[in-house]
Amino acid sequence: MGTELAGLIRADLAALTNDASRLAVAPALDAGQLTQEHATGNFSFAQSMKNALVSVDNEERIATDKMAAVDSGKSDDLVGAMLSSQQANLSFSMLMQVRNKVMGAVDELLKLPV
Repeated sequence: MGTELAGLIRADLAALTNDASRLAVAPALDAGQLTQEHATGNFSFAQSMKNALVSVDNEERIATDKMAAVDSGKSDDLVGAMLSSQQANLSFSMLMQVRNKVMGAVDELLKLPV
């Protein structure tokens, strides 16, 4: 059972890694797909992590757009741009902390005797 669990964990991590690498190239999911797992009642940790990646990416894109608008003079909302940038930064930091905790937990699971 321990080796099966470890295999499933490795498969989920590989899928998340592949999705994260494709995230920069592929367009973001729409909001309907983000809430799909909650509507069906199915919970998937991998899907939750994918949704978190998409959300953080969207926040970063919004912050970049707002900062570009301020830099080019199209907008004078410097405070809004800075707040959006800080929100994106905090979201990314939180995602990295979750990732580090998950990786630590996976390492502990893999060390368990079978």
